[in-house]
Amino acid sequence: MTFSQTLACAPARPDLCAPPMGTLSPPVPHTALAEVLARYRVGRLLTAEPVSEGLLNRGYLVTTEAGPYFLKCYVDSATASRPKIVAHHRAMAALDTLGLPVAPPLACAGRSATVAALDGRLFALFPWVDGRHRHGGELDPSECDALGALLGLLHGALDDVCAPFEQPSGYQSADPVDSAGIARDLRRRAQEHHPSGELDALVVQRLTERLELLAEYAHRRPAPEAAPPTGWTHGDFHGLNLLYGDGPRGGRVTAVLDWDKLGRQPRAEEAVRAATLLFNDRSSGVLDLVRVRRFSQAYRASGAATAEHLAAAVHRVWWERLNDFWMLQWRYQRADHRADPLYSASAGQLAWWCQEYEQVLDAFAN
Repeated sequence: MTFSQTLACAPARPDLCAPPMGTLSPPVPHTALAEVLARYRVGRLLTAEPVSEGLLNRGYLVTTEAGPYFLKCYVDSATASRPKIVAHHRAMAALDTLGLPVAPPLACAGRSATVAALDGRLFALFPWVDGRHRHGGELDPSECDALGALLGLLHGALDDVCAPFEQPSGYQSADPVDSAGIARDLRRRAQEHHPSGELDALVVQRLTERLELLAEYAHRRPAPEAAPPTGWTHGDFHGLNLLYGDGPRGGRVTAVLDWDKLGRQPRAEEAVRAATLLFNDRSSGVLDLVRVRRFSQAYRASGAATAEHLAAAVHRVWWERLNDFWMLQWRYQRADHRADPLYSASAGQLAWWCQEYEQVLDAFAN
């Protein structure tokens, strides 16, 4: 194994100069949708309905003479480049060939290309997969096992189908002094926000608490070399990117969706982030540590990570969350309120995690 440079790591600060995009971008006109679909062997467009989930790109449930499909319009600046999209599509196709629950895009008629361009926007057409999203609290113990094992299988398969790379020598974690400055600025903005509401009052309370936590735990900043091994990851593994069947085997994942954030990162950290999003109370953010343990044990049993890797990942993701303010930066610095409903549970989970750090660590690593 070879090593390269030390890299910066999450939390990535939002680009405050970029305008809010994703689902705030202009919708795609019906005529444009029809023109894009004409490039595929799916017949005439009959109906088109925007898909509500997701923040970064636009999606449509389109019904054609050949049936239903998912049409994706790539608008997020971080992922809306043709080389990135093509690389993601190739990985999806390879995973599908290996029998994993991934639905790769269709090729344009008479071509091998899976990306269609129109009026400066890029599109891809996917099979429509029937199923439903499930919160982690709905999964029984065996389904938690199956989900952890699936993530481990995906990580192993991605290493096989994606390009090899050099292991970085480490990852630079967030500076608590820098984070405290951001917290103070956001607290001031929340105090001055008009009209003031319950969320603003909660933000002031939580940021005051956050400043105290940053001061208390500053000495626990992860060292660059403490990161677990880097591997290829899905990048956004959570309930809204998982579809489950409705039949007798309803507990089985039928599709892992949205591979836009496919990339390299400390691999065990994706397992920790996924569990914190899957197995949390949607009001308080508190984790269901029984389900977390089952998920983590199955993930480790797949061979994707060791207990030591998970322990390191827990500490680094906890530190990442302690220094992360993207929801509030969207709200107060970009006037983008789409993430507002997520804030209360996210802030609550962090405060609880600081109190129950050892129990969370034990659930992931033992």
